[in-house]
Parts: sequence; C-alpha cells; structure tokens
Amino acid sequence: MALCLLLAGCAEKQAGERVVPPDWPEVPANIIDLTHAYDESTIFWPTDTQGFDLEVVAAGVTDQGYYYSANRFATAEHGGTHLDAPVHFYETGWTADEIPVERLVGHGVVLDVSEKAANDRDYQVNVEDFELWEKMHGRLPTGAIVLLRTGYGRFWGDRLNYLGTEKEGEAAIPELHFPGLHPSAATWLKNERSIRAIGLDTPSIDYGQSTDFKSHVILMSGNIPAFENVANLDKLPNTGFLVVALPMKIAGGSGGPLRIIAMW
Repeated sequence: MALCLLLAGCAEKQAGERVVPPDWPEVPANIIDLTHAYDESTIFWPTDTQGFDLEVVAAGVTDQGYYYSANRFATAEHGGTHLDAPVHFYETGWTADEIPVERLVGHGVVLDVSEKAANDRDYQVNVEDFELWEKMHGRLPTGAIVLLRTGYGRFWGDRLNYLGTEKEGEAAIPELHFPGLHPSAATWLKNERSIRAIGLDTPSIDYGQSTDFKSHVILMSGNIPAFENVANLDKLPNTGFLVVALPMKIAGGSGGPLRIIAMW
C-alpha cells in the first residue's frame, strides 16, 4: 500500500497507466508547429533552381517479411523553413553548428504588421512598430526570440503571391516583392535590445527589393540567427510562449533546414 502511495496512487497504477513523478515539468497544453514540410513544392530563393529532391532508395516488404523504407534527399541550405546562421552574411559569424543551443530556445514574441503589409508588399518593419508593441505589451524580454508576422505565410505554395513573381533565376530578383525588416530596426534590436534570434513568415529578413541585405549584415554581425519562411504565426499569441528552433547541425553550414515549434 505504501508503495502504491509513493507511486501517486494505486488506482492509476492498477489501471496500467504510467504515473509521472510530481516533480516532472508539465507538457505544455499548446504546441504549434511553425515549420513548412519539405517537398517538391517547397519555395527556395529564385536563383536556387535545384529545389528539394527526395529519392526513394527502398520501399517494400523485404525477403525476411518485414516492411522497410529509406530515402535520400538533396537540398540547398536556404529554402523552406530554414536557419540563416550568422556566417551567412558575416565572415566571422557563427556557422550553423557553432550557434549555442541556448540561443535557439527562448521566450517568443510576435510583432504583427499584417495589416500594413497587406497594403504594401514592400513594407519594412521599423522601430516605430516595435515601440508601439512595447507600449501595448511592455519592453521586449531579454533573450526574446522575435517573430515578425507579415501575413504572407498564407501565400505559402503560391510563388506569385509569396515572392511577387513566378520567375526563377536572376530574372526573378528585380521582381521580388515581400515585406521584411528595415535596417534601422535591425540596428535597434542589435544595439538597444538583447534578443536571441529573429524570424518571420517571408523568404528573407530583408524585404524583397533589397540589394544590399543590410538587415542581414547588421543582425549577423551581432551573431543573431534568423529564421525564414516560418509557418503558422497567426496561431500564436503576442507573447507568453516558448520557442524551440532546432536546425540541422551542418558543420561549417551557413544555414539549414529548421524544425521550429512554439509552446505555452
């Protein structure tokens, strides 16, 4: 009887349920996947025309009578929901495998500019947007992971509406139109706030018409990783959740496929 009490109740134990020790952390009630799946329709930067390739190596019942499947895949680092490691735009920045794992886990906040971006495909999130957010929700938490919701995640899979063009290769670059982060806001985040990482629901931290990628350079010179093509930001609260963003750990990589989730 004493043993049953120690194990948090005889009834549960007798019913065959696994009893969780009382000092274990609770599993969050809400877990949202912020990741787009990789397949033949995955959107990559227009100059990367390889895309995502999945080769079936085996799929079927073996001679021993059990089912077995295995695949081989090929992909660029920067496509789908992915990481931009600091070295992507800063020579001495961290590579994908050098980013401390604690920089990839943190309290999340969502800055929603979807209404502004709906009226301006070239909208750039600015310092005033952040100041307004702070008036409503308080100062950005130290070590926050900032997620920018432009609303363009709803266009995922539709290259014309997501990128602004259906063209591929260099011909597509002048026609890219999607929102991003203004360099002044990148500077403000780097110098005035202490954030772990930043992400958004478009293909690039810099807006589509950028030719110098200043926001990338500013953030990554401060070893601030970026997450691009993030999904389901419309399902998150403005604050009060935890982000876990774990990329493929590619040695020397400038980025890589990312599995990112939010929990609260």
